[in-house]
Amino acid sequence: MTYKKLAKNLETICAINITPFYKDTKEIDWGGLEENIQFLLKHGTEVIVPNGNTGEFYALTLEEAKQQTRNVVDIVQGRATVVAGVGYSVNTAIELGKDAQEAGADCVMIHQPIHPYVTTDGAISYFKKIIEALDIPSIIYFKDPHLSDDVIKELAPLEKFIGIKYAINDLPRFKKVIREVPEEHNLAWICGTAEKWAPFFYNAGAKGFTSGIINIYPESSFAMLNGLREGDHEMVWKVWEETLDYENLRAKYNNGNNVVVIKESMAEIGMNSGVTREPVNPLNEEDKKEVEEILESWNLLNKVND
Repeated sequence: MTYKKLAKNLETICAINITPFYKDTKEIDWGGLEENIQFLLKHGTEVIVPNGNTGEFYALTLEEAKQQTRNVVDIVQGRATVVAGVGYSVNTAIELGKDAQEAGADCVMIHQPIHPYVTTDGAISYFKKIIEALDIPSIIYFKDPHLSDDVIKELAPLEKFIGIKYAINDLPRFKKVIREVPEEHNLAWICGTAEKWAPFFYNAGAKGFTSGIINIYPESSFAMLNGLREGDHEMVWKVWEETLDYENLRAKYNNGNNVVVIKESMAEIGMNSGVTREPVNPLNEEDKKEVEEILESWNLLNKVND
């Protein structure tokens, strides 16, 4: 598959799968992971991202991250594009990336560096070294508003750089960088802040968006995607309105609720989600009640995953 074709394949919903952990040991429940991936495939998911933030990437050991990518590739069997999350130091990200390419992943997503001291030129060097060290292509996760969009513009000519998960909710800034990157580079622009922001980013040029909701309510996510593609504004804003409170709840405590709301929701409707690892705690009772109310409004409460 050409890099251009692969980039085009990312113009859809990028499903960030969860990593289920056993309650008592906090070890990975690999059977639960397979259930999650099979659910996504059953509902037509075209892009799956193991080792994303909703998958608690930074709570995994390197060996667990490698194994998760391998397992997801094995389960998917070519039925969806697999984008493996990699990160940490340059050498560690390359190690994870090479393991992912050996496993058969289609491309990697390079997480934003978590080091507290990052400069624009340093970020360019970080991403470039990882991109050039791998045989499979890369997208970058761009979410630090303090970094210049020059990072993207400098990387754009690289052949194996095929897309950006843009997670800075500044629409004029986003539109400006799209206009400044020549179309000949064929980059996939992906809204990295899910259904809440997808309609706005779509109209600014992002033809794909990430989703955690797709793990529990894929019908809603695909209704938004199809509405955006078909110009069905009534459908788009209907989905946006019905998911807004849920996404706001995930964003609570400076996004501390991001993963645990998804896992609690899955558990409420009979899916095997497991618990979260530290530093994320279970939901408090107030937030749990809000989850239940939203699921009830979606007619998902007590639904059994079959």
